[in-house]
Amino acid sequence: MNNNREEHVQKILVIDDHSLFREALVSLFQSTSDFSVVDQAGSVKEGIEKAFHYRPDIILMDFSLPDGTGLDATRAILGELPDCKIIFLTVYETDENILTAIHLGAKGYMLKNVSSSSLLASLRALHGGEIAMSRKMMSRALEYSQSAPPYSKKDLANILSPREIDILLELQNDISNSLIAQNLCLSENTVKHHIHNILDKLGVNNRREAGMIARQMGLKKDRT
Repeated sequence: MNNNREEHVQKILVIDDHSLFREALVSLFQSTSDFSVVDQAGSVKEGIEKAFHYRPDIILMDFSLPDGTGLDATRAILGELPDCKIIFLTVYETDENILTAIHLGAKGYMLKNVSSSSLLASLRALHGGEIAMSRKMMSRALEYSQSAPPYSKKDLANILSPREIDILLELQNDISNSLIAQNLCLSENTVKHHIHNILDKLGVNNRREAGMIARQMGLKKDRT
């Protein structure tokens, strides 16, 4: 029997602001034959730059970084590298963080106290299309998604620009692009462009679904 089939080594980039934790992960993967850490990063900016340079198969991402969040990095990286598998390794169990990460295209969300064997097993399962998330966290995410709006106001501020939030507020009233343009003193083409971006970022199919999210969250215009 021929055993000359070459095993594909998955390239990993580690993005975390704690160097000790990064080094521990590097040490773990050095003991494997199917994973290789191509580099490390300690900030959103550095992580994005190294992701574009190395084009890794997998990124292990921290949620809290000095110059932003892992959500910021995820949005930028997946815009350029849609096939990259981003897994959040974090101390946060907040449900809305899980949902936002998955909505942005992350392939998993695991706590930093996960065992090394569980982490490796989850990363190996990614190749088969599975999501790297414990049953407990998956259950909590599903329960939360069925009982609450898909985003918190804080998440929305991370995902959308201020102008896009202005337009989302208008969409909940189910009005035309021309009326939105008039209300916000914009051109109709600019409104169309922003609506396209809103639908893409929120992962919804049409403007009515976007407006429904705004209504679920009870978004209101700031009164100054």
